[in-house]
Amino acid sequence: MLIGLISDTHENMPFIRKAVDIFNDRNVSLVLHAGDLISPICAREFSKLRMKMIAVFGNNDGEKNHWRKSIEGWGEIHERFYETDIEGQKILLIHEPIHLEALSLSQKYDVIVYGHTHKIDKKYVGKTLIINPGECGAWLKGEGSVAILSIPDKDVEIIELGTVS
Repeated sequence: MLIGLISDTHENMPFIRKAVDIFNDRNVSLVLHAGDLISPICAREFSKLRMKMIAVFGNNDGEKNHWRKSIEGWGEIHERFYETDIEGQKILLIHEPIHLEALSLSQKYDVIVYGHTHKIDKKYVGKTLIINPGECGAWLKGEGSVAILSIPDKDVEIIELGTVS
């Protein structure tokens, strides 16, 4: 199963469109968004996904009630974290990596997806794969990226979206 990973879109509509096209073209089964979607106006682009999107709010997300209404029927959004089990893999989705070390050392999760730092991260702590797909919005580092995670084998592909000038 392929899962699209995205974070820190920060309302960069052209890069959100690119990410949606990539996820649709690659036939991912689910998209996990690790927060900082920003304005609910972005829901227009995300609604073009042909699969469900599950997101968590980031530290910069506002209009939370409007966000919840905007994605009804094709997605869901959670306050701080989201846990799920996919093909025997326990997955945690968070925005800020405040307790990332303790969570990874607990070995409770097979995969932890996070955002906030705007930096691509892919490493193992024991059996736990920790991944940050980088910033889709490209506002901080200037380079946008997303990732595709294959479950249950935990292969990760980082996909560059381009640069912002």
